[in-house]
Amino acid sequence: MLPGASASSAAAEAGAPTASGVSTASTAATAATAATSARPARSDPSGPVRVALLGYGNVGSAVAELLSTRAAEIATRTGVHFELAGIAVLDLGRPRRSPGAIGPGLFTDDAKPLVERSDVDVVVELIGGLDPARTLVEAALRAGKPVVTANKVLLAQAGGELSDIASANGVDLLYEAAVAGAIPVIRPLRESLAGERVLRVMGIVNGTTNYILTRMTDDGMDYAEALAEAQQLGLAERDPSSDVSGEDAAAKAAILAGLAFGSDVLGTTVAREGITGIRSLDVEHAARLGYVIKLLAIAELVDGGPDVSVRVHPAMVPADHPLASVRGPFNAVFVEGEAAGELMLYGRGAGGAPTASAVLGDLIDAARNLRAGAHAPAPHRRRTSVRPTDDLRSAFYISLDVADRPGVLAAVAAAFGDHAVSIRAMEQDGLGTAARLVFLTHTAREGDVRATLDALAVIDTVVRVGTVLRVIGADDGAPLHVSHGSARSR
Repeated sequence: MLPGASASSAAAEAGAPTASGVSTASTAATAATAATSARPARSDPSGPVRVALLGYGNVGSAVAELLSTRAAEIATRTGVHFELAGIAVLDLGRPRRSPGAIGPGLFTDDAKPLVERSDVDVVVELIGGLDPARTLVEAALRAGKPVVTANKVLLAQAGGELSDIASANGVDLLYEAAVAGAIPVIRPLRESLAGERVLRVMGIVNGTTNYILTRMTDDGMDYAEALAEAQQLGLAERDPSSDVSGEDAAAKAAILAGLAFGSDVLGTTVAREGITGIRSLDVEHAARLGYVIKLLAIAELVDGGPDVSVRVHPAMVPADHPLASVRGPFNAVFVEGEAAGELMLYGRGAGGAPTASAVLGDLIDAARNLRAGAHAPAPHRRRTSVRPTDDLRSAFYISLDVADRPGVLAAVAAAFGDHAVSIRAMEQDGLGTAARLVFLTHTAREGDVRATLDALAVIDTVVRVGTVLRVIGADDGAPLHVSHGSARSR
């Protein structure tokens, strides 16, 4: 079996997303001395490039199929002829579908010898999780072999160290498929926008949660119903916790922050909130106020840098913002540059075939660089710090369930005022002997909003503090338009 394989790596081989809870413990390979000489150009640049494939889940099997059935077409278009040298799997005895060109002799359950074989030129890691992927990737890089990976957990936790090892050994570490599937996001940030001062990267990078929120918005489903449908369609795993908690998006946000700002951000340090608390009523209120609820991954410079903010949370996005129109399982990444202005990259963000397409693109780049004895330049990194969310400023949507008695509104308004949170608009719905209050605030410091929520929670007439959402792109100077229902300014 794969050395050090765990339940998470087994899930990845089956095509399931792995949890992004990871360990920071160094492996034995980390302690080894890195080779300092760059790999020379191949003596036979016209020969086949032999690929070791680690993992044969949804993405791995799609990559193998592309390499085995389209090798001649790829060679005609790119000048690179690929051959599969071997495929490492967790369980050799497990039945698996494979094209006729992939014989059983290609499969092995011992990944390390495959990585170390002298006839292997490039390693593609699609195991998922931190271990044994980290040990195997390090071994390949130290042996002077380029690595292509889609492992967001590995990159979010150890991407900086692995990049250093790759650079020291003169080979590529490429990972376009780790964020947003087939959407080209990594390469534009690393190359096309290399001279741009990126101010913010904001995106929808998890198709499962976007599908759920789309169904809640378009069809009035509640969260549980939309999740069940996503699972039935294969868009959500049996255990969807990594997706709906924001864990998956947090790992991707860390990778994007590293590329956009040259900052090493660990995925485990990214502030995150999921969508499990979103109710259909919140979706309705957002629509009346002219917004759509989306789970966003955000990485941005704070006060011009070098400090950054990296976070994942559901937010109310203006209905006319490009991200508001991203529906179903699709992903999109919105980039704001100082000179380039606003750019959006959109497409299928998950699935075996789309992700395999991104892997293949990296594989072609790695093979070309290998033939030339070159490698992609490592991202320049600088010392920075991640700003606590309490220091950030945003407008907020806040819902409260309260007893319907005289004086309640005055007590609630006083809690806002005591913590310098200004109310922009308020809406009230009757609930028999109770009432639901919905507030939209002016831009406020997040720490002050948290203090307001704490104060509201201890008011005896406040039955429940409900959903709290940040509001993206709120314009404090414009009048609030409410399409249905009532709202009144402060």
